[in-house]
Amino acid sequence: MLEPNRTPRNKMNPDDPNVSRRRFLQTSGALGFGALLLPSRILAAMPDTTPMARKKFGRTGAEVSALGLGCMFDIINNQVILRTAFDHGVTYWDTAASYSRGGSETGISMFLEKNPSARKDLFIVTKGRFNELETTLAESLGRLKTDYVDLFFLHGIDRISQVDSPAIKAWAEKAKRDGKIRFFGFSTHSNMPQCLQGAAKLGWIDGIMLTYNYREMHKPEMQAALDACTVAGIGLTAMKTMASRSGAETPEQAALLAPLTDKGFTPGQAKLKVVLANPQIACTCVQMPNMRVCRENIAAAFNRTQLDVADLKVLQNHAAATCAGYCSGCSHLCEPALAGAVPIRDVMRHLMYHHGYPEVDARALFAELPADLRARLPELDYTAAERVCPNRLPIGRLMREASQILA
Repeated sequence: MLEPNRTPRNKMNPDDPNVSRRRFLQTSGALGFGALLLPSRILAAMPDTTPMARKKFGRTGAEVSALGLGCMFDIINNQVILRTAFDHGVTYWDTAASYSRGGSETGISMFLEKNPSARKDLFIVTKGRFNELETTLAESLGRLKTDYVDLFFLHGIDRISQVDSPAIKAWAEKAKRDGKIRFFGFSTHSNMPQCLQGAAKLGWIDGIMLTYNYREMHKPEMQAALDACTVAGIGLTAMKTMASRSGAETPEQAALLAPLTDKGFTPGQAKLKVVLANPQIACTCVQMPNMRVCRENIAAAFNRTQLDVADLKVLQNHAAATCAGYCSGCSHLCEPALAGAVPIRDVMRHLMYHHGYPEVDARALFAELPADLRARLPELDYTAAERVCPNRLPIGRLMREASQILA
């Protein structure tokens, strides 16, 4: 059995404050992978008293739990997950006005009504869309039944010009003065390095939530973007850490993880810990739609045993073999190739939700796209977009698949 607080002498522990970022990148980022993997048998014995690791959130002065709870599921009927997370120190809770059509925020308010003293310990994050910030925030505060949120994100930008606005900056500053938000920033699923580099130059962004996982972290442009935000004092939250892809794995692809599963490890814990170990990531926010996943993730955050280089190579080989089903969100490449005719990244995200996040209503998200656009998806020629895709995704086939199964 792996012991929660013992690190073998021949293995690096990136959670040790004496381990530098450079050493972390050499052992994890250079390979693209690094992880804490745990035998599933320890999940029944999560520590009750060991405190959850906490990290500084950029220059804000706030500290947040290293593991965060992603609340894009049926919170109202899964209050036990909130209780379990809170009891184990998972106090960074991420929601949005659009999650479950407001039901996610309502579910959090149900927890706060029963546990009013918990509010001071929670770091609550919600999000709103462009041109609706004032209305969205007011409605979110109403559903959450709290006077303020700790962090408010502009939801899902794909270029920095969407947030680089005197009006948005002035709105954020006023919301802070009014005590409605403590910090402001944005989330991004697309063109992450470009958005982060742009934010680092603005000087007034407090936090960013970005897609960051074992498939993305080794890329030089991503490492450079994290460096820029670290220097700028921006707190970083990682999401989509499981790096889900469209379509099921073949038996041959799944077999690549056998050296890890043979040890009693779970691939999900490996993918989680590689991000938890990065000192530049303040919070690793993960969807926890059921108690099995919740307990698995919490156990991973507490355990300190690290994989060796051979184990990391296993994950590297798996990612290389399955990259053709993974969209990296670089819409600045594929969408201009079609003159902006199709929001490829949005459709790919909906398809990913369908395959990897059953708790998310991917069909409802897809239905929000204009009807004429949805009708054109199967008819367009995607050759130019496929030509520039770094993962060589069969974009045309995937767009046709989305139009069939999400309609």
